[in-house]
Amino acid sequence: PAPNLMKIAVIGIGAMGCLFAAHLHDVADVVMVGHWPEQLKALQQNGLIVQQPNGRRTHHPAHATNDPAAAAPADLAVILVKSLQSEQAAHIAQTALAPNGIAITLQNGLGNLETLTAVLGPHRATLGTTSTGADIVQPGTIKFAGHGLTHIANQQTNQPSIQRLAALLNQTGLETHLSENVDGLVWGKLAINAGINPLTALLRVPNGFLAENATARRIMQAAAVEAAQVAAALDIPLPYPNAAERVLEVAQATADNRSSMLQDVLRGAPTEIEAICGAVAANGRFTQTPTPINQQLLQLVQKIGNAPFTLADLQQILQEHNL
Repeated sequence: PAPNLMKIAVIGIGAMGCLFAAHLHDVADVVMVGHWPEQLKALQQNGLIVQQPNGRRTHHPAHATNDPAAAAPADLAVILVKSLQSEQAAHIAQTALAPNGIAITLQNGLGNLETLTAVLGPHRATLGTTSTGADIVQPGTIKFAGHGLTHIANQQTNQPSIQRLAALLNQTGLETHLSENVDGLVWGKLAINAGINPLTALLRVPNGFLAENATARRIMQAAAVEAAQVAAALDIPLPYPNAAERVLEVAQATADNRSSMLQDVLRGAPTEIEAICGAVAANGRFTQTPTPINQQLLQLVQKIGNAPFTLADLQQILQEHNL
């Protein structure tokens, strides 16, 4: 690679890590770091195949490894693992980053930045949010589920590399904005995730079902509104005026998408429910804001079994909470 290319470690080789790596590969020196054996093998042997939203398949070279040192010295580490793996990802970043390199988390949920900061130090970690979606089709192949916006915190301490990342992402067609109100963006995304992810996982349905079915829609909107009320109690301004309207718009705009939590449940992997509904409920307790729907969704997903939840089960939630 040309010496003046930015060196980026993408930590996480799931659908989102692959999507960002595929885009950045044309404009930066990218190394993907992860530990999923089948995916590593497929990426190393065949590169990465992306099914575009229009159905076209594109092929991208992929430099994938399970050795963080192979990504060193990276200017930037982009963290795209599940929230349960944040601490492990922080240690990988510590090895991969150059001494002045910084890590940025684009993960779901709350608490990821704090985990990075504890390992890397306060000036070496920042955060953002992305509403772009991707699915794993099979090892080595992902489906780009549709364009969304990416927002990155514009913090004074690490501006040059963060501004450069935003410019590179925009260059590759992943629309990215720098933002001063990142707490608002994180909570804005958290409210959407709290509405959509648990219900899609429980019912085993794509996002669009929640917009079409009246029962599911009311619970989805109630969960998002609870999160917005907690954010208001924390004095965090959200990037949209009405959480009920916004979560419905997102479910409609991403109708064919299978949420990451549904994908986790279908493959028997642990979910991010604690970092999503669990975080809403915990902050609700802290601010004395009631969050009964988020608490119930948390409990239901925690004990999720092999049999999908039914609409009759949902009706019962509506009645219990007088929605």
